[in-house]
Amino acid sequence: MKIFKVLVVLAILSLMGVSSAVFAKDQVDRGPLTKITFIHYKKDKNQAKPGGSPKPSPSICYGYLAKGAKWKTTEDFFVNPTGSTADPTTVLPAINAGVAAWETAAHTEIFTNGILDGSATYNDGNFIGQNTASFGTYSDPNVIAVTTVWGYLSAPPPMRELVEWHMLFNTDFTWGTFEANPAAMDLQNIATHELGHSAGMDDLYTTSCTLETMYGYSTEGETSKRDLYNGDIKGIQALYL
Repeated sequence: MKIFKVLVVLAILSLMGVSSAVFAKDQVDRGPLTKITFIHYKKDKNQAKPGGSPKPSPSICYGYLAKGAKWKTTEDFFVNPTGSTADPTTVLPAINAGVAAWETAAHTEIFTNGILDGSATYNDGNFIGQNTASFGTYSDPNVIAVTTVWGYLSAPPPMRELVEWHMLFNTDFTWGTFEANPAAMDLQNIATHELGHSAGMDDLYTTSCTLETMYGYSTEGETSKRDLYNGDIKGIQALYL
């Protein structure tokens, strides 16, 4: 009966001009297209750990959105500096520096070009076929940034794939570079962490992993996340090499 239903759907799609090969790959093999949203909080000693997927062992200090879920093609991403208190000329270089940190560690190209686009906006509701980084307000003033990643996450690990991401930097914070304003939220520092999610990495909340770029809390003046640490490097290499 299940096979019959699939054949009926494929026949209907064929009449509609939709390739059965595309349907079979995207819907039968890889399962549904799903999303995960990561919320990056400002460091607070009294703050409870956010809920979500199980976190990795403290001895490992890296984790994934889903085992094997990574980019299999490279795509441009669009950056909108509107609303940022950072010098607009520093926004794209800061994000590109975050890209370089992950790609250097992975020994492969994960993303392609960052392109300035004043119309790019954060989208956590629908898959739109475009990757974006932008600035805007968020309902919780203690949230520094949010990244939503779309992918085929429930398929067998070899078939899992990431296909889209959107990143929002909360304008409730003063953004800049540590060199220009040590009291600001350092954009490169936060962007490198968020790009880890875009590449397939999970958050870390164990205290033994505080030196990692993927540690889930940050604060103003912090720059340690600009450079990947041992767990970050091991994790991204295990995913992409």
